[in-house]
Amino acid sequence: MSGAELSLVIPVYNGSETIVAVVEEVRSALAGLSHEIVLVNDGSSDASEAVCNRLAARYPETVTFVQLSRNFGEHAAVLAGLRRTRGRYVATLDDDGQNPPDQIPLLLDYARAHDLDVVYGRYREKRHSRLRNWGSWFTNAVATVVLKKPPELYLSSFRVMSRFLVKAVTRYRGPYPYLDGLILQATQRIGQIEVEHRQRQGGRSGYNLRRLVRLWSNMFLGFSIAPLRLATLGGMAVSLLSFVLLVAIVVDKLFFSPNVTVGIPTVLVCLTFFAGVQLWVLGMVGEYVGRVFLQLHGKPQAVVRYERLVGGNKPVRRPRRHAC
Repeated sequence: MSGAELSLVIPVYNGSETIVAVVEEVRSALAGLSHEIVLVNDGSSDASEAVCNRLAARYPETVTFVQLSRNFGEHAAVLAGLRRTRGRYVATLDDDGQNPPDQIPLLLDYARAHDLDVVYGRYREKRHSRLRNWGSWFTNAVATVVLKKPPELYLSSFRVMSRFLVKAVTRYRGPYPYLDGLILQATQRIGQIEVEHRQRQGGRSGYNLRRLVRLWSNMFLGFSIAPLRLATLGGMAVSLLSFVLLVAIVVDKLFFSPNVTVGIPTVLVCLTFFAGVQLWVLGMVGEYVGRVFLQLHGKPQAVVRYERLVGGNKPVRRPRRHAC
């Protein structure tokens, strides 16, 4: 498999009901192409570990299985899988069957034909839940502003990347990865084509509001200083507004309404407002400092409990403290 043309990374989270069908469909769709499959179980609470182990045992020459010690999030799981790929190109797809494997050759051919580092699948018709659709829209809108993403580019988890780009993004060892941010930092050779999107084949989506907020935090604070600049500009604007209002109050008191007493409630409201602004700015700075602190102290991006390598029949247990 050292000369595999394509590697596939599939992060698995509570996907015991769907992952077997996904792997079987991948093998069928890519039967004429040299490929390998890397399954990464991201701390699932169902039988995903046992199911993935059986798949690795059934297809030892094709399937690699990586078991993380707990749930680290989709992007950390994908990076753990990318570090174990060997193909000239690498595809990433979900474990729920919504990304049709027969669309992967379309992404691969487009990447090769146009010499692109990454090709995203843009869904013709999305089959996600309303919350997931809204979250995707917000993520793409913010990425356009914060990460300078091309406005027409749709960031999806269904993508094909070149080996050059995989090597570039897997150098990141921080504990708060955001894969699309790493991609946008590493290359401008980016494309997209329309692909199909199917209904979820089973189970429930692992994305909820808490996970979406965590993803947005990683994008905001891990790959841009835009929040710091926004805090600075906000502080400058509030200071300027305060100065203008102070001048207006003095002028009004001296020339227009000398008998009007400035009320204590007004002063208290102003103090409360400015105290809130200060706390907001300090909190933003504190978030950055906290992330630097955790990174310097070796907070792991993900921890592999064991892995079952291609060509092997038994799990290879390699405990690792740091990012994998």
